[in-house]
Amino acid sequence: MGGNDQQAYDRGTSLFSPDGRIYQVEYAREAVSRGAPSLGVRTADGIVFVAMSRATSTLMEAESIEKLHKLDDHLGTASAGHVADARQLIDLARRQAQGNRLRYGEPVGVETLTKFVTDHIQENTQRGGTRPYGAALLIGGIENGEPRLFAADPSGTPNEWKATVIGGGRQEIQDVLEEEWEEGLSLDAGIELGVRALAAHETEFVPGDLAVATVTEADGYRTVPESEVSEAFEAAGLAGDEDDETSADDADAEGEDADGDAE
Repeated sequence: MGGNDQQAYDRGTSLFSPDGRIYQVEYAREAVSRGAPSLGVRTADGIVFVAMSRATSTLMEAESIEKLHKLDDHLGTASAGHVADARQLIDLARRQAQGNRLRYGEPVGVETLTKFVTDHIQENTQRGGTRPYGAALLIGGIENGEPRLFAADPSGTPNEWKATVIGGGRQEIQDVLEEEWEEGLSLDAGIELGVRALAAHETEFVPGDLAVATVTEADGYRTVPESEVSEAFEAAGLAGDEDDETSADDADAEGEDADGDAE
């Protein structure tokens, strides 16, 4: 009977277990942790988003992998977890942002929008016939001239952060952010920090495997081109390793050519 009771709490999307847990929410968090990491960094000039967006096949168009999204001119978001679930939340956030402009004639606040989205997420943890969203979001932007960054997890809890990560490898990446983040970071330094933090979890990647975006008061939401990401790689001290490997590969190739000529 005890085993059957445990399974009943396990299947219920809106039932607390005797020890105060909602298993489906915990499973949704596990789904997020299995996704590619996305991080956000608050700097003095704005918000930086960096996400791993590597294609799983050489036949896949890299541009079709969307990890970073523009919500409004002053707002952006990064996602991790089930892509379809994340897109539903992103569309909800976009409609709310545009509705606020139409209704009040002003941009929606970052905290206001985050709490609207997290209220919707939380409803799916207590309503029968639904399941929690298997996705987490980072929502960041400019509010009254100041950059603000929030995270929303599958439980519907909004938290404000100076820098944080969602998705796989969270502990290793968060450790780097906690150790190296400091007040007054420039936007470029924020990008470098994001790249360096991801390298703590994923050791082999190139600039093309990353999606980077910034949100500033002057430029609004901006997708950072790969050339600037490459510069951040070099500044973070990662390009040197890649160059060394390339040089080693070239040396091996030259050696093979020499052997072939000798034969």
